[in-house]
Amino acid sequence: MANGNNTADIGFEQQIWGAADILRGNMDAAEYKHVVLGLIFLKYISDKFEERYRELEADNDDVEDKDAYAEVNVFFVPPSARWSVISEAAHKEEIGTVIDDAMRAIERENKRLKDILPKNYARDELDKRRLGNVVDLFTNIQMIEHGSDKDILGRTYEYCLAKFAEQEGKRAGEFFTPVCVVKTLVEVLQPFKGRVYDPCCGSGGMFVQSADFVGHHSGNINNLSVFGQDSNPTTRKMALMNLAIRGIEADLGKFNADTFHNDLHPQLKADFILANPPFNLSDWNDGSLNDDPRWKYGLPPSGNANFAWLQHMIHHLSPNGKIGMVLANGSLSSQSGGEGEIRRKIVEDDLVEGIIAMPTQLFYTTQIPVSLWFVSRNKASKGKTLFIDARKMGTMVNRRLREMTFDDIAKIAATFAAFDNGTLEDVKGFCAAVPTAEIARQDYILTPGRYVGIEAQEDDGEPFDEKMARLTGELSGMFKRSHELEEEIRKRLGAIGYEI
Repeated sequence: MANGNNTADIGFEQQIWGAADILRGNMDAAEYKHVVLGLIFLKYISDKFEERYRELEADNDDVEDKDAYAEVNVFFVPPSARWSVISEAAHKEEIGTVIDDAMRAIERENKRLKDILPKNYARDELDKRRLGNVVDLFTNIQMIEHGSDKDILGRTYEYCLAKFAEQEGKRAGEFFTPVCVVKTLVEVLQPFKGRVYDPCCGSGGMFVQSADFVGHHSGNINNLSVFGQDSNPTTRKMALMNLAIRGIEADLGKFNADTFHNDLHPQLKADFILANPPFNLSDWNDGSLNDDPRWKYGLPPSGNANFAWLQHMIHHLSPNGKIGMVLANGSLSSQSGGEGEIRRKIVEDDLVEGIIAMPTQLFYTTQIPVSLWFVSRNKASKGKTLFIDARKMGTMVNRRLREMTFDDIAKIAATFAAFDNGTLEDVKGFCAAVPTAEIARQDYILTPGRYVGIEAQEDDGEPFDEKMARLTGELSGMFKRSHELEEEIRKRLGAIGYEI
């Protein structure tokens, strides 16, 4: 398993970010993001092309044979778009136009990239001197210097996504889910092979981590088929670039589209669904979806799409399929708009495999407490649901942000594995395997704290009577001191003419 920290293995990535960020000037992070990510992508496909070019040259094969690149999943880069041309123009006034023309030429030669790449480097507001410096920065990247990891630019792309999300704050929710949250979903679901689906895929992080999981467990990413969609056209393009840079072929539909009103994969039955849908999305249904067959367990309220997302995903599950998704904590207990009834029916259908209450401050975008839901068509532990209270997990990496660590994620994954194979022992304050009958007695509320209880406190050896005598004595002293302070405040206010 890869390290659970977003900040893991970032020596090189951090250097790139630091240099690129200095070059940003006064440009808004949301705009500059596309400048940097587009260049990372362009450099990536150029490096892969050059590597294949040298192989063909060494074998005396035709270096301009497009099929020779396609057969090893390498994008063909036409002569006018090669990095040597771009780097030579780095400090010319027309550098923006050269890059835009290169992007267009690459799209013409590679149908998978049609209308995907950014082509606005020539715009007036983009400082061409700074742009040239960024090109120099990427020209000087020598992958050979960074060990045997050929995925250095892929990791850099992901790292820069995270940093831009941090800078954009709330606006970043459309494209980025913290890596440690995605890793937790992936390590529990373990998507080795089959169809992986994300109906609100953002920049594609769920797919990237699924592929990484397979790679780290000596599997073959070609055993995964990737499906998804996103309503934001710019975010969808970022996802396609992110996946291409990882060598992942994906069907994200032919265009951006709202999942509820235009499901681009209506017949799909997925083996694994991973998603972080928009929290508490309102006004998602104008009434036209009231009779939609996806609402098997009840029509979700138009003011909150949480249970619309959940039911949409259940609708797309294969007979043995599993869901791992992020939802705001309100979905665990809400009774408004029929949500309590929908939740009851889903629980009674024995679909909810597990719920994790997550720590606060994991997201750049919101302070709303969240939970992870795991839903399964064919649970290993029938008639039971696993509850985990992970609110005390994670480590603060700065004043605002917490991350789940490698050990945290491993502990959660091991707990789910033990639950599935019937060897789990409840741990007070952390986890409990709960029969559906007990959930029914709790009115189908799924808040983990209700079921896991309070962590047992270590006995400090002080007899109870002695402890109570000591504590009440301390409390009496505090009361006395508070009265003294109150009287002092009254005197001081009286001295300046204010009586209480």
